[in-house]
Amino acid sequence: MTSKLLFKERGLVIPGQELAAGMDYLPGVGTLRSGDNIVSTSVGLGDVNGKVIRVIPLKGKYIPKVGDTVIGKVSDILISGWRLNIGWAFLAGLRLAEASRDYIPNDADLSRYFNVGEYVVCKITKISGTKFIDVTAKGPGLRKLGKGRVISCQSTKVPRIIGKQGSMISTIKEATGCNITVGQNGIVWISGEDSKMEFLVEKAIRKIENESHKSGLTETIGQFLEENK
Repeated sequence: MTSKLLFKERGLVIPGQELAAGMDYLPGVGTLRSGDNIVSTSVGLGDVNGKVIRVIPLKGKYIPKVGDTVIGKVSDILISGWRLNIGWAFLAGLRLAEASRDYIPNDADLSRYFNVGEYVVCKITKISGTKFIDVTAKGPGLRKLGKGRVISCQSTKVPRIIGKQGSMISTIKEATGCNITVGQNGIVWISGEDSKMEFLVEKAIRKIENESHKSGLTETIGQFLEENK
């Protein structure tokens, strides 16, 4: 049997809809295999990554996963490290050993590294049960964020904000000249020399959220940015 896709990529799919026929494709998030076919189990946007088919939900709260890169806000400083709000029901823990590649003495003033109210790009390394989440700030791209605008969006829309192979976020960066970091928890940091451009980035992200179900969205956003610069 020849394998084939049965849906339009990034098109709206519904529960029970057949997304692919044949055994060459693999079921991902929001799908399951039914015989030789892959079927959607939720409402969302059908997506293909290599041979894996998934459904990107249109709505829903952020659910942490090991390996997620998130943006957390420092909410508390402890003797052993920091607690971060990552938009989950419970705070994440950042231990001293995971805060920096440099050695941090136990008696150091930890607020010099990460102070309450500051934002940190970090990665989830461990989840124990539902309450305990460990993160690290050691790794490529992981760091404390400086001056900029911080906004929150629906975490389910993050794949659309980033775009296929980063196409959407690259379009926004090139049009506005802003630095943008998107956390998988739906927190977005925007930093530019012109506050007008920062605000334009936010407007573009809101437009993506509202029109995430539409095809050709990258081109639509590119045109929107050019018309509003």
